Parts: sequence; C-alpha cells; structure tokens
Amino acid sequence: MGPVRGMKRRKKAEKKVDQNVLAAAASLSSQPQPVDWWDDFSQRITGPLSQSKSKDRMKFESVFKVSRKTFSYICSLVKEDMMTSSSNFSYSNGKQLSLNDQVAVALRRLSSGESLVSIGDSFGINRSTVSHITWRFVEAMEERGLHHLCWPTKHGEMEEIKSKFEKIRGLPNCCGAIDITHILMTHPTPGSPDDVWLDCEEKCSMILQAIVDPDMRFRNIITGWPGSLSDELVLRSSGFFKLCEERSCLNGKKLVLSEGTEVREYIVGDSGFPLLQWLLTPYKGRELSNYQCEFNKRLSATQMVARRALVRLKEMWKIIQGVMWTPDKNKLPRIILVCCILHNIVIDLEDEVQDEMPLSHHHDSGYRQQTCESVDNTASLLREKLAIYLSGEKNLASVLPG
Repeated sequence: MGPVRGMKRRKKAEKKVDQNVLAAAASLSSQPQPVDWWDDFSQRITGPLSQSKSKDRMKFESVFKVSRKTFSYICSLVKEDMMTSSSNFSYSNGKQLSLNDQVAVALRRLSSGESLVSIGDSFGINRSTVSHITWRFVEAMEERGLHHLCWPTKHGEMEEIKSKFEKIRGLPNCCGAIDITHILMTHPTPGSPDDVWLDCEEKCSMILQAIVDPDMRFRNIITGWPGSLSDELVLRSSGFFKLCEERSCLNGKKLVLSEGTEVREYIVGDSGFPLLQWLLTPYKGRELSNYQCEFNKRLSATQMVARRALVRLKEMWKIIQGVMWTPDKNKLPRIILVCCILHNIVIDLEDEVQDEMPLSHHHDSGYRQQTCESVDNTASLLREKLAIYLSGEKNLASVLPG
C-alpha cells in the first residue's frame, strides 16, 4: 500500500460536515444507553487502569479522550461495519462484546497507546481480540468517517477560513498552514533494507504531512513516506502539490495589492518547504529589513496553527506517539489517517475535551529545523510585494520590478 492521501475521493464520503453532524450527535447522546452502559463497563475494568477511578466513579473522558456525545456519534458511524455477523467478539467469560464495548476497546487502544496485553487485561479480553477489534474499527472509520477530512468546497467556506487566518496576524488570502511531523518506529537492523526509514536524526520514522485550517482541523494529509525523505520531496510527491501546480486547487479569489499586483490563494509553511507562488515561507538570513522581519513574525504566528494541531494529534492519540511499530507501510498509514479523522471529529462536534489539551508547538522533540533552498523567482517577488504592502511602506514598492 502506498502513501495515504487525505484528498482521496470516495462515493460514501462525499457528504460534508455541517450542522447535521452536531444535531445527530446531540440526538444520539440524549438517547438512553442500554442499562447504563458506562456504569457497568467501568466497574468491569481491572488492572492499572482501574486505579484511576475516583472515590465515586472513573471519568469517561479520561479513559477514551472524547465526550459521551462524541463517543455516541462515533458508534453510529461504525455500527454497520462493526456489528456484522462475522464479528462475534467475546470476553474471557464468553459474554459477547456489544457495539459500545468494541468502540471502547478500539478508542482506548488508539488514545492510550498501551500494549495489546495491557488493554486486554484491563477489559477482560485476550490480546488477539483487542487487535482484531482495533483493526475492524480502523477499517470502518476509513470508510465511514473520511468526510470529516476534506478540502473546503462549500460556498463561502474558504472565505471564512481566510478571514479566520487573517485575524491571527493579518495575513490576507491565506487558506491553510502546512507542517510535517515524524511518527517514530522501532529501529531496524543496521544494514537492512529498512534503513530507508532512518531520518536525519538517525531515528526510524514515518512522515505525516498535514495542511490545517485555523481551527486546527486537518484539511489534507499524506503519510506513509519514509523518514529519510526531506520535507520538500514529500511535498513535491503529493497529490496536493500537483493540484496546486495545475491551478486545480488554491484557485479562488485573488488578492489585489495597492499597486495592482495579484496574489493567488496560498498556504504558509516553515523554512523546510520551497517558496512557491501558492506556498509562502519565511525570509532567511540575519540581515533582514524591518518589513521582512515583520512578515516573518506574521507568517510564523499563522503557521503555528499547524504545529499545534500536530501536537494535539499526538497527545490525544498516543498510539502514534510512542516507538511501538516496526517499519510498516501498510497498517500504520491507515491508523494515522484514522487518528486524523478522529482529531477532526472532536473539532467538528465541538467536544469540550479539546479545551483541556496542551497548546505547545513542539511535536518533533529533538529534531532540527530543515532548510529548503528552492525558490520560485516569481514567488519571491510576490512575497516581497506582499510584505511591503502589509508593512504600509508603500514608498518601497516603487523600487521593485513590475
């Protein structure tokens, strides 16, 4: 299986996120659960996880990293696939697992990153059952939840995104922020073919490239590439790059500067990415002018949204945070995709658990900032004109070539 791309079209995933999602989730959360499912389920939890119980009861959100409302909505998404006749999973005592039980096992596995044995001990099932349930859940979420991870296409949706980005630090016509993070894996045997997974820090990793909106929602992702690849190469290998180069994406309303120069829709990235007409990156060097330094501050503050989104992703879904995978280009990319979908569902449902997550921007601890020297000359001139325009120093614009 090749890299997973977040803009892949599926017939069943064409419906878009709207207020109907919130309404459906609210309706589901208000429906009575069978015999107080959580009260019964929490009492059966054993092992180290049971020690987190308070004097009265264990907190639902601390176990699954989502609210009951979000949990109910996720159950409604995967019900058809999880409850097929072929999925008769049972506890050690022979009792069959309900839909809620299965989703609980899968969410705990993804959110905690605990081993199959640990999850099994906590819930009273064997490790193979934990593995099968988790994978069945991943497959179901790929099919049923992909509409939560899509590029903006609704009328007025992109204009709202641009407006929110501009409010961060004044960058107009910005449509997204891009960043890359590394998903660590178990180190391969030295000299093996798996050495391709060794990145610039000599760690074994898989790359996740993400483009996010101002609400930290993932709008496009690509994952599955080895950690040895540079940020620039991953970008240029993506479908998103091709669409933008063909002007099939980021082709909306242009920004007209005071001197008549037009700036197309764009996204922002750090210095690890190439400077392109649709991807603005910071100025490099120490001897920068005042307006160039100010532009860098604007861009950095805007691009910080992507960094924080990746921090939150790894904090909430710890299965992709720890070193527990051998180089696996088949299952791991699909698990990463589903974690990104779950990340977006929490945002789409306005789940209050996201307010409790940290807002750090260090998602790749121990990694040095990459630097890309690739510069599109037209993009360089446009960036200069935009920086001057934003600074208000219109007298400088006259010295630039037309």
